[in-house]
This record gives sequence, structure tokens and C-alpha cells, in this order.
Amino acid sequence: MIVLPADTRETILERAREGDPDEICGILGGEYEPDGKSRVHSQYPATNVAETPRTRYEIDPEEQLAIFERLENRGEEIVGFYHSHPRGPPRPSATDEAQATWPDRSYVIVSLESLEIGSWRWRTGSDGQFERERVGGD
Repeated sequence: MIVLPADTRETILERAREGDPDEICGILGGEYEPDGKSRVHSQYPATNVAETPRTRYEIDPEEQLAIFERLENRGEEIVGFYHSHPRGPPRPSATDEAQATWPDRSYVIVSLESLEIGSWRWRTGSDGQFERERVGGD
């Protein structure tokens, strides 16, 4: 489960609306609890530098490193990433699955089509896969 506070959820939804028709993206900071929950404390918007931002996202590598440093300085962990699907469902696309590289991190996806947020945790193994996870509030 990922605990995503209402204000963070609204901020991400608003960014997705403002970014339409392109996908928006960012990084989620927080902590892991002993019971396996991820608790989000902050979100860091990032620039989508994908060649086709209407259908893909890619976080600017230099910006990503700077965000990682900010997280570390604040004593937070990288609990996940978020992006939008302006014209699709709130579940990982084939491209999302092919590009997932952070094991046990949440990938929060905002659908503007249904104004819904879904979250998926990347699990490694012989073939790596996403597992749906519940999104809770604060």
C-alpha cells in the first residue's frame, strides 16, 4: 500500500491537468514503514524530456539527481515516481513496464480520462512485473 496525502494527490492531479496533452512526471519522497507501506511526505515535479511527451515520459537525468540529493538532505527515501496518462487508464503501459528499473518502488499513474489515480509496485524476479497496490489517504 502507498499512503498518498490528499493535498499531494490534488497537486499531482492539477499538474496533470495543466500539462495536458503531454505526460507530466515527478518523484515521490517519504518513508517505508515496517508493515510494507510506503508513506509519501513530498512530491517533486520533474521535467518530461521524452522525445514524444504526449505518449511517454522521461525525467531529465540532471534534474533527477538534484531531486535525489534534496530527498537525501531531507532524510527522505525515494518511495516512487509518478506520471500521467492524458488519454489512457491509470495502469502501466507496455512502455512503462519495459522502462521500470526501481525495484519495490511505487509507480503512481494519473489518468485524465477518468480522473483516477492508480499505483503499481515494481517487483523484480525472473521477468519483473508490476503489482497493483492500494492507494490510501492520510
